[in-house]
Amino acid sequence: MFKNVGCAQALRRAVTPRRAVPTPVVAVTRAARRSYVNAAPSSAESSRGSQVITPSKSLEEWRRQDDALVRHLNDVFSPLQFPPELASRILTHASHPDAMRRHNGRLSFVGRRVLQSYLLMFVHSAPGLQPEHNYERILERALNTYVLGEHVAPKWAIGKVLKWRPMNVGSFSKPLGPDVAVPSPFENLERDGAKGIGMYKVHGTTVEAIVGGIFHQFGGSVAHRLFHTRILPNLIIEGSHEGLHSAYHDHARQICEKMGGPEGSLVR
Repeated sequence: MFKNVGCAQALRRAVTPRRAVPTPVVAVTRAARRSYVNAAPSSAESSRGSQVITPSKSLEEWRRQDDALVRHLNDVFSPLQFPPELASRILTHASHPDAMRRHNGRLSFVGRRVLQSYLLMFVHSAPGLQPEHNYERILERALNTYVLGEHVAPKWAIGKVLKWRPMNVGSFSKPLGPDVAVPSPFENLERDGAKGIGMYKVHGTTVEAIVGGIFHQFGGSVAHRLFHTRILPNLIIEGSHEGLHSAYHDHARQICEKMGGPEGSLVR
């Protein structure tokens, strides 16, 4: 009874926003499997029309850049095929000038709740669960946005294509993206340096957006397999207080292997 009540309370808090969200969240229903082009526009898009084209790029430039983002996601998450609008939304952070066209804010909101739900269900069914284990603390440690940015995002090479603008870097504070070479000072940043310019935070937010986008476009079954094969195994951080609680490491590995391992198919 104790763990049933504790898990239910933690799940309720995880999926309930602490404050009002200014824009509607994409409904997580079966209809979410439809192409993302039918989703409601963001508030910025609503005020300017659903197809916002900024003066800085031509239609051909937008198309070429979107194609690069689609190729990256299709390669990393094969055999999934991402629509161009979904790919550009996932891989555009709100700090980038192109965010006036679309960005990943709402998808990251949805993706974080999906991750929290999957982790709570995993912990609740794990043999290593003990009465003294705190669900909220386990969530905070494993799904910390900085942890996702440091330990999951590099596996997906997000830094090569993500459109965002670093902060606190003086003259290097320029928008980055698939058409911009990553400045050499950013290539081998130490841990504190990466945190200082916001890289782990932004990359972690993008991991959440990828989960939200996959859940929306391809359904909960695909997102669930993504969680157990591409995310949870990378949160097994030995000898650290960060990441998945050590009591659940073996169970996470077992489930990953049952689903085909780290390279297992995302589609049954």
